[in-house]
Amino acid sequence: MSESAQKLRLPALVALVVGSMVGGGIFSLPQNMAASADVGAILIGWAITAVGMLTLAFVFQTLANRKPDLDGGVYAYAKAGFGDYMGFSSAWGYWISAWLGNVGYFVLLFSTLGYFFPIFGEGNTLAAIIGASVLLWGVHFLVLRGIKEAAFINVITTIAKMVPLLLFILICFFAFKLDIFTRDIWGSMNPDLGSVMNQVRNMMLVTVWVFIGIEGASIFSARAEKRSDVGKATVIGFVTVLLLLVLVNVLSLGIMTQPELAKLQNPSMAAVLEHVVGHWGAILISVGLVISLLGALLSWVLLCAEIMFASARDHTMPAFLRKENARHVPANALWLTNACVQVFLVITLFSASTYLNLIYLATSMILVPYLWSAAYALLLPLRGETYETDSRDRTKDLIIGAIALIYAVWLLYAGGMKYLLLSALLYAPGVILFAKAKREIGQPIFTHVEKLIFAAVVIGALVAAYGLYDGFLTL
Repeated sequence: MSESAQKLRLPALVALVVGSMVGGGIFSLPQNMAASADVGAILIGWAITAVGMLTLAFVFQTLANRKPDLDGGVYAYAKAGFGDYMGFSSAWGYWISAWLGNVGYFVLLFSTLGYFFPIFGEGNTLAAIIGASVLLWGVHFLVLRGIKEAAFINVITTIAKMVPLLLFILICFFAFKLDIFTRDIWGSMNPDLGSVMNQVRNMMLVTVWVFIGIEGASIFSARAEKRSDVGKATVIGFVTVLLLLVLVNVLSLGIMTQPELAKLQNPSMAAVLEHVVGHWGAILISVGLVISLLGALLSWVLLCAEIMFASARDHTMPAFLRKENARHVPANALWLTNACVQVFLVITLFSASTYLNLIYLATSMILVPYLWSAAYALLLPLRGETYETDSRDRTKDLIIGAIALIYAVWLLYAGGMKYLLLSALLYAPGVILFAKAKREIGQPIFTHVEKLIFAAVVIGALVAAYGLYDGFLTL
């Protein structure tokens, strides 16, 4: 099959963005948000998220158009702006975040199936792990057959999972009760929630988790049929998913009160719809979640392999990761990724609670790649780079880049020191692959500045390791 036949068109790129973002998070959103905030703080949080994530979407759109030579998105921007080690760290952090998220999807998928088949329990029983492993390698061999074939199936599952989500929104729109929605707007009846500022801060990692994937089209920029479609797909996907998320969250707050929502088991959307229409509502959402997770798994398996392949192609990762099979699929990157997923699936048999906390760590791992992309988008108009013949957009892009960077820094603050230290613990070992890649091309491992940055990462990792040992940090 020719390489041109494997190129992705706009609908496939949009489906990758939407499919990546709409996974399991939206189905647990009512409980996840109510657990840390009430109506007023949730609305403020969504406003901040909408502005921040929209600027990030524009960042990826602008960079895709202005730097068409940079393939691989998140990773490539960090490398171009801030050097090889920052580029490597972005690729490494993104990759870990992505495959940890896949482990989460497998467990949530079989936990949902446990609603119909009790043998699967909470998704971490022996039967569930065996089922997840079979599915994992089924997806693996499907992707090995070709990126375009896998992307086509992703389009189908993306359309299919929209149906229960749209039905939920329609039913809840008519069942919405304003008196429930306005019962305790600022959460004053529940002192455990804290101040409005604390509520907003505490819900931030949830909003990031449900938006991870916004950069999906930029990761596949090298495989896009038209370069301009990358930016279009990013913005179309973002607006679609934002509307879905806000409607699901806000309408739920008019069906059940914040304390009621906070106590629900996940997927909490199922319980909300069951509250309105009865048992068939829970079944509808559970089926929708299964379809959604299958599609999201496919998107993220593609993204995991592609980020390693793209970074290996320009020698930031070792050469063995850039090997493609006859169908232009990065086979070695795919094998490494899914081997890691398999190992963590086995770990969930023995330490489910540790794994569940790692999902929040997976969210914090992706904050650094987002930060460097925003910083690079700000750096270009500051330098005037790519604006030599067209300065009209420079001021606009400067403002967008600055807002996106402020938002990325705010997310690091909202995530807290705990996750920053634990992230360092996962970033530090990556230096082994970075050193191997550098030796392959006969270059020194670090520049002087990079030595200082790596030293800071090592110190953070040592503090995190001691914290886990001493008990003042927990996974």
